[in-house]
Amino acid sequence: MFFSVLTLFPELVTTMVRESITGRALEADLFAFRTHNIRDYAHNDYGKVDDTLYGGGRGMLMMCQPIFESWEAAKTDCDVESDSRLTVYLSPKGHVLNQALVEKLASYNHLILLCGHYEGVDQRVLDEMEVQEISIGDYVLTGGELAAGVLIDAVARQLPGVLPTPDAVRQESHFNCQLEYRQYTKPAVWKGREVPPVLLSGHHKNIDKWRQLDGIRETMLKRPDLFQSLKFDENIAKEFVKYCRDMELDS
Repeated sequence: MFFSVLTLFPELVTTMVRESITGRALEADLFAFRTHNIRDYAHNDYGKVDDTLYGGGRGMLMMCQPIFESWEAAKTDCDVESDSRLTVYLSPKGHVLNQALVEKLASYNHLILLCGHYEGVDQRVLDEMEVQEISIGDYVLTGGELAAGVLIDAVARQLPGVLPTPDAVRQESHFNCQLEYRQYTKPAVWKGREVPPVLLSGHHKNIDKWRQLDGIRETMLKRPDLFQSLKFDENIAKEFVKYCRDMELDS
């Protein structure tokens, strides 16, 4: 997997990617990463990459040519077939990033990420590059760099070897539309709050069952929209109802 980022602030993206789990994975060559400073492709002496809007309006818009040339350069980062490469424009108008989309993105060999600024990007270059617009939420950021960092982190975690065990991804929230179970560490009692006794029992089968049911509980309470899409068999449904009653919850 190769991530190429087209940006006005390469240091911002680089700092995010080179930290923590993604940083260690990058050092281990589990994926590759490169930034392209869009200003390097400006056709003037000042690195100017934006101009006023046709039709009037506030702010400035990023111009076509510097973005297009940086994109052409980024395509040489990774020698893959065109259907293994995807260009993403981080945009508040795009499809909202979720786990299903993350897993789809992880199937590509080369992701080129365009970070916009100012009032956005000239539509013509977006059309020419056939971008897929992706948003990380229904709000507006100053630029696309933070969103690019989020996307790289989420996708990189899907790659073999990035997480410590192959099952780690499957145990996280949003896998199969279910949230992760609650978790605890030492001490066993803190401010009068006790760790669920089953987690101290050493009985791994019972612990696994508790975690499964507690994940369903977390989904029901915190993300009822996801809970509606969960599918489990009749036995699990009965066990979950009993679990909720034991927890004094209204199932």
